[in-house]
Amino acid sequence: MSTDTRLVAFDLDDTLAPSKSPVDPRMARLIVELLEAVEVCVISGGHFGQFKSQLVDQLPLDNPEALGRLHLMPTCGTQYYRFVGDTPNESFWHQQYAENLSDDEKRAALAAVESEAKRLGLWAEETWGPILEDRGSQITFSALGQSAPVDAKKAWDPTGVKKNTLREAVQALLPNLEVRSGGSTSIDITRRGIDKAYGMTKLAQLTDIPIEQMLFVGDRLDPDGNDYPVKALGMPTYAVTGWEDTASFVESFLAERAA
Repeated sequence: MSTDTRLVAFDLDDTLAPSKSPVDPRMARLIVELLEAVEVCVISGGHFGQFKSQLVDQLPLDNPEALGRLHLMPTCGTQYYRFVGDTPNESFWHQQYAENLSDDEKRAALAAVESEAKRLGLWAEETWGPILEDRGSQITFSALGQSAPVDAKKAWDPTGVKKNTLREAVQALLPNLEVRSGGSTSIDITRRGIDKAYGMTKLAQLTDIPIEQMLFVGDRLDPDGNDYPVKALGMPTYAVTGWEDTASFVESFLAERAA
């Protein structure tokens, strides 16, 4: 790990926390400690409300000014939020940009993913919440619903074959949009060329922190994973297998910085 690192970026689900779940108190405490050392970014497929409930609301902050060093990039970096107030309240999170889909693009994406999921036998009749979600800058398909329990998600497609088959089928119908693997049961659809690499490149421009002085931590850095574009960009990366692995990494990172 380089002592030149000025910003550490994380995926959210299955990197900082189990899918759609609040971060563990240990992880929350470590993020606060990390904010004292470097800038921190979280970039993931979830919408802003998930970032707030899973992460921000869990942080044991004595000094809310630390939130000024936290960069939130929901929906795979198609949106970017900065904290501009003096208390950890949602009203003080300001959206810096949003690469929203047009109404026609949304309609095409929703129709394509639903038709292909049904054709492939991947459209569940009983789910935990809605299967399809319009996140403004991203359309998300969640095979078991937005609120499915972690164990059910892990069991649905342990090899990733179902998700990758659906992704390829939907991409063929939407050549002008980007269709990528999301979480354990989801695929995300955004404008073409807008992925986590796009988000991190934008962040480098907006913060004047070079890509080589950033470090990305994620659980899906394999070629089929939604973290892979960051690795392909040439940004330094660190692969983890879950939030406990991430917590151990952050502890080591902080110890090295303090040495």
